[in-house]
Amino acid sequence: MSPETRWTTTPITAGLLRGALETERTEHGLLPHRLPAWARAQCDDEQLAMAESQPSGVRLAFRTRATAVELDTLPTKRQYVGAPPRPDGLYDLVVDGRPAGQGTVPAGHVLVIDMMAGTSERRPGRPGTLRFTDLAEGAKDIEIWLPHNETTELVALRTDAPVEPAGTPDRRVWVHHGSSISHGSDAAGPTGIWPAVAARAGGVELVNLGLGGSALLDPFVARVLRDTPADLISIKIGINLVNTDLMRLRAFGPAVHGFLDTVREGHPRTPLMVVSPVLCPMHEDTPGPSAPDFRGLEQGVLRFVPMGDPAEVAGGKLTLRVIREELARIVAQRAADDPHLHYLDGRELYGEGDVSELPLPDQLHPDAATHRLMGERFAAAAFGEGAFGEGGGAG
Repeated sequence: MSPETRWTTTPITAGLLRGALETERTEHGLLPHRLPAWARAQCDDEQLAMAESQPSGVRLAFRTRATAVELDTLPTKRQYVGAPPRPDGLYDLVVDGRPAGQGTVPAGHVLVIDMMAGTSERRPGRPGTLRFTDLAEGAKDIEIWLPHNETTELVALRTDAPVEPAGTPDRRVWVHHGSSISHGSDAAGPTGIWPAVAARAGGVELVNLGLGGSALLDPFVARVLRDTPADLISIKIGINLVNTDLMRLRAFGPAVHGFLDTVREGHPRTPLMVVSPVLCPMHEDTPGPSAPDFRGLEQGVLRFVPMGDPAEVAGGKLTLRVIREELARIVAQRAADDPHLHYLDGRELYGEGDVSELPLPDQLHPDAATHRLMGERFAAAAFGEGAFGEGGGAG
């Protein structure tokens, strides 16, 4: 990049973003949200607020002849007391549909979380700059995928040639809802989260409503799904209900029915897939809640352990095995009158045969290689000849 580079500054607006349901104008810039304000107002949970503001699946998309791009952002990073430092969130550059680079913004706010004390402290920071140079000459479509695990305020976009919004993609829109696994916990980067891998393989446009720790059958999330334009919808249910110990079996079935009823109000004929939990050995037969292993945390290792008692299942406590059986039953019952409703056992994405080769590093979340595997397997199961094949209609 030459010192004489003549920059063009383009205002960052919602029209340059894909994957966000709403944007908020802050004192610094534009903050993408994955839940609208009315939904956020119905729950004051700090975990949900953090998760929905982390732009998993959100990307800037524009067309330009630029060979150099600068993006100023103000990220919010997390630091866990007693745990190893977290790496800076990654930004993935995609040019004409192909990976073309990665970068980080080391600056920003820091949210210091003390899991042992149950407290947090916010330390203010300053914006930083992401820079990509030596891009190919000529007109091209550029996407900058924002860090899936860092709340990111977009401050300024500069290029050495004018920018225009990317055209409307000629692809079906896939809206997916799930837990931290769908959010992308421990993935290699924003295009490495399993829904992004699956979307790329399936040739669809992703709207990712994977919300870390927050896939809890909340009615306002069902209404968001109901109101969001979609050609394909999937809902991954289970692990958060167990590891929060949120409800018992008596409440679970009606809650699933109510959630699906609400989604169907807005999408009566859209292909809709219910995905049960992937394998998680510690919660297959042991109910929640789960909690950090503080002994490991003191040694700088973050792991989770189950706190429930298998004997409590008889009283209605949920395990992943119980949830899979109930989801399969509910979908089979409803599919008799809803031919566009489908079920996928999450163990087809990660199951018993994968544990020895690809163990869950913290007992709960898949690593980067497992995210890739899950995305590839979901694409094979859902797209092509599957439930999300081109023959599936929308409504």
